[in-house]
Amino acid sequence: MYLFLRPLYLAMKKIATLYKEAYSGLSPDMWWLSLVMLINRSGTMVVPFMTLYLTESLHYTIAQAGMIMAIFGVGAVCGGFLGGKLTDTLGFYNVQLGALVCGGIMFIVLGQAQGFVMIAVCTFMLALLNETFRPANATAIAVYSKAENRTRSYSLNRLSINLGWAAGGALGGFIASKNYHLLFWIDGLTNIGAALLLRSVLSPAKNNNTPSRSDKKAKTPQAKTPYNDKLFLVFTMLTILFGATFFQLFATQPVFFKQKLLLTPFFIGVVMAVNGLLIALFEMTVVFKLEQRNKNMLYISIGAFLVGLSFMVFNILPGAEWLALASTVIVTVGEMLSMPFMNSFWVSRTNDNNRGLYAGLYTASWSVAQIGGPYVGAQIAQHFGFYALWWSVGFACTINALGFWWLGIEAKKEMDAKQVTTV
Repeated sequence: MYLFLRPLYLAMKKIATLYKEAYSGLSPDMWWLSLVMLINRSGTMVVPFMTLYLTESLHYTIAQAGMIMAIFGVGAVCGGFLGGKLTDTLGFYNVQLGALVCGGIMFIVLGQAQGFVMIAVCTFMLALLNETFRPANATAIAVYSKAENRTRSYSLNRLSINLGWAAGGALGGFIASKNYHLLFWIDGLTNIGAALLLRSVLSPAKNNNTPSRSDKKAKTPQAKTPYNDKLFLVFTMLTILFGATFFQLFATQPVFFKQKLLLTPFFIGVVMAVNGLLIALFEMTVVFKLEQRNKNMLYISIGAFLVGLSFMVFNILPGAEWLALASTVIVTVGEMLSMPFMNSFWVSRTNDNNRGLYAGLYTASWSVAQIGGPYVGAQIAQHFGFYALWWSVGFACTINALGFWWLGIEAKKEMDAKQVTTV
């Protein structure tokens, strides 16, 4: 018995040490910021159930609900650009605080809005304010982290988002079955609650690591913008392509599961939960083992290919339940290899005076992908079938992977040229 239990004990001890090391070394400010994000995302109930609210509670048509969600997407893109500009002008703390408070109020206002035009206007303003928060938050993570643990810091933030989405989605489904209007109040109040926590622990007056506007402007001269950074613009286009394919996971894939694999809604929910659970359990340790090897673009490239493979397996292998689970595992591994290191790439090209602009364009690229990806995917599925869609996604992801691989080579050449110039 002892000979059996000792290897098991040593293995468990090694795993515990790995997790301890993966979560150690991050700044207290980063943990506070992640808690703010967790509170904010735990109240995320309106957007996932917005279409149901419009069609079931307000009795709008599906086409009208789709138009409202498209307006939300346009507001999100505008918010990304606006948030980036404001972050470099006002500072990331002020933008986060203002976005959380104003966004919280707008959630409540939207819940009281009557009439299609008023709902459309309020939806646009809500998306604008919500997405203004994201570039400021991404900039804050860069400031509160060190170069050696920056990727893990972004992973910790992603962990907070995933846990918050899981909690908010589960609770939101129960509340929506009782009263849709409560969703808007809870979403709004959690936004405001997150703002109060942010103000109490990370304001410049209470935290020396949060720069004020004057401190920020005095640090370094204005550098180049993302709009004349050719490699970053290529990276942005590759990110849009990556996002457009990845978002099939939440748009067309559930329909495929229901219509073609004949899975029950309950099992589809279980499969989607597996994605968040695997990220929560393993992403921090994966990033911890990889982030110091300086092969970020290689990891992104492999991740992009795995995302494509996760969809192509539906055309290659037979099965239903186990195939859906296998696809989810593959796409989750691809997500863990790519998304954290994508953050590291854009941050590496910034300084304190232009980081907001870079974060804004990066954020907007995801919003564009979230609008265009599901629409294009749905059109391909409707007119040519899911078989054609999965091959198209696989081909696009292969091109995407090669693009990130090429970008890594070019970025290394650029870095080597700078070092030679400096010498």
